[in-house]
Amino acid sequence: MSHQKESKRDNQHTDKEYVEKLVKLNRTAKVVKGGRRFSFSALTVVGDQKGRVGYGFGKANDVSDAIRKSIEKAKANMVTFPLKNGTIPHEVQGKFKGSSVLLRPACSGTGIIAGGTIRAIMEAAGATDLLSKSLGSSSAVNVVKATFDAASLLMDGKKIAKSRGKTLLDVWG
Repeated sequence: MSHQKESKRDNQHTDKEYVEKLVKLNRTAKVVKGGRRFSFSALTVVGDQKGRVGYGFGKANDVSDAIRKSIEKAKANMVTFPLKNGTIPHEVQGKFKGSSVLLRPACSGTGIIAGGTIRAIMEAAGATDLLSKSLGSSSAVNVVKATFDAASLLMDGKKIAKSRGKTLLDVWG
């Protein structure tokens, strides 16, 4: 019995190490014979502030269920941002449908200069200094997916050296 309590505490501890940010909450109405039926969709970002971040989109008839579903999906779809000294290693541009996101590294002390959607992702990832520009469509879902596309294009020194078949010293030597 005590073992189950300990494992429950461990699960709570792992939940608390993630930063959860609600990016967008949407209410939709379906007109039926008796009136309107409301349903909700939630877009959340979850990160550990150490470079790992994910997003999730959940739908339900209740707000709390939609948020819970989106958080579960976000935890299942985590990716790694290669952060160095609180910023990204190089400039990158990600695209998804009509949205395009430009991410640029910034000097220490600059802060996160970004719109609400990109700011939520970068804060959850643990970035402290970053410049960004969102171009094209401002749809929250598309901007999030464009930002994650940009993250997939980011490469750190180890990844570059491995792709070239060299050591880190040979690349930066």
